[in-house]
Amino acid sequence: EVVVHKKMRPTIKDHWLKHPGLAQLCVTIEECWDHDAEARLSAGCVEERVSLIRRSVNGTTSDCLVSLVTSVTNVDLPPKESSI
Repeated sequence: EVVVHKKMRPTIKDHWLKHPGLAQLCVTIEECWDHDAEARLSAGCVEERVSLIRRSVNGTTSDCLVSLVTSVTNVDLPPKESSI
């Protein structure tokens, strides 16, 4: 009901929009939410964009990846030695 009748969507956090990789992902997500079904991104387009984002993130250091995960989840990653 919230989405269909009130046309509401979750809010995207400001700090996500300031991160280059997350900002691109947020734009993609918002384009998937278009109320006009014909205007929404196809699954293939989403897959292509996510692959591009992933490749750009893979080109960065592991510290940047830890920062990305921490900013998305607000949870610190366990040390690499952890058996989790």
